[in-house]
Amino acid sequence: MVKGTFFCIDAHTCGNPVRLVTSGHPNLVGDTMSEKRLDFIERFDWIRKGLMFEPRGHDMMSGAFLYPPCSDNADAAILFIETSGCLPMCGHGTIGTITAGLENGLITPKTPGKLIIDVPAGQIAIEYQENNGKVSSVKIFNVAAYLAHRDITLDIPGLGQLIVDVSYGGNFYVIVEPQENFPGIDQWSAADILKWSPIVREIAGKSLDCVHPEDASVNGVSHVLWTGQPQTPGSDAANAVFYGDKAIDRSPCGTGTSARMAQLFAKGELAVGDTFVHESYIGSQFTGKIESVVELNASGKTITAIMPSIEGWAKVFGKNCITIDDDDPYAFGFSVK
Repeated sequence: MVKGTFFCIDAHTCGNPVRLVTSGHPNLVGDTMSEKRLDFIERFDWIRKGLMFEPRGHDMMSGAFLYPPCSDNADAAILFIETSGCLPMCGHGTIGTITAGLENGLITPKTPGKLIIDVPAGQIAIEYQENNGKVSSVKIFNVAAYLAHRDITLDIPGLGQLIVDVSYGGNFYVIVEPQENFPGIDQWSAADILKWSPIVREIAGKSLDCVHPEDASVNGVSHVLWTGQPQTPGSDAANAVFYGDKAIDRSPCGTGTSARMAQLFAKGELAVGDTFVHESYIGSQFTGKIESVVELNASGKTITAIMPSIEGWAKVFGKNCITIDDDDPYAFGFSVK
């Protein structure tokens, strides 16, 4: 018995994959994308696993579904899927989804050059540049980002102590800057990042409370952002973001860039109006900016947050049809440990 057939557009955002699923959407229960995300996780996570993991995907695979908007003022809604789960927000995924959606006529803007998109983390605004049917850049006005934990010491067996911050930019990130037991990503191999990231994430997740003040379903450390010296001219900083079980983001990471700007703002190293060119592990770049400052209400306590924007590009390179058949022993994917 065939479980499902899915038509997909494959793209990459600054090097990291985005698989936009254009058919086979499950009907989700909920009034908001946050509620629909939880319904997808409960009832349809087999779709994510089948499309993201091997043999139909790989450790770095990331994707999305376009849905009708939940809000009257929105143009569309996005549900994010990747090997690490069904995320509240994904910056590179948004850039790739908007690019593929516009170029293939799947999104009709109410106002040309601008979009309002509902996502599980809230609502985002978008500006894009289009020339001769091709989208050359997408700028995301992301959800509020803030520093959640500052100067936390973690004891990492085999590595030693690390002093880290945890920052939110649509997902929660452990941010590790160069120090005694970490020389910087320019001095570490990909194997080093893949070795230590799961350990750091697990220890941070067990010792730190990370719950969004306005949506308790957004919780837990999901990513580790390692920093270092940039290699590409024009970059202000470089990063390598770990997600899933064995993935290093090939893009500069949109929510990670938002989290990094929130961290630097809280430490007085960036101000409102500043731009921030963030470099990925392969040298590609996003341009971030602190657009404004807002206050979040956290059980009677206020949290100072930034409203960040991130601009980048994506390229569409293929279309395919994927069948998930439950008589296939690997219908729902696997990952080699």
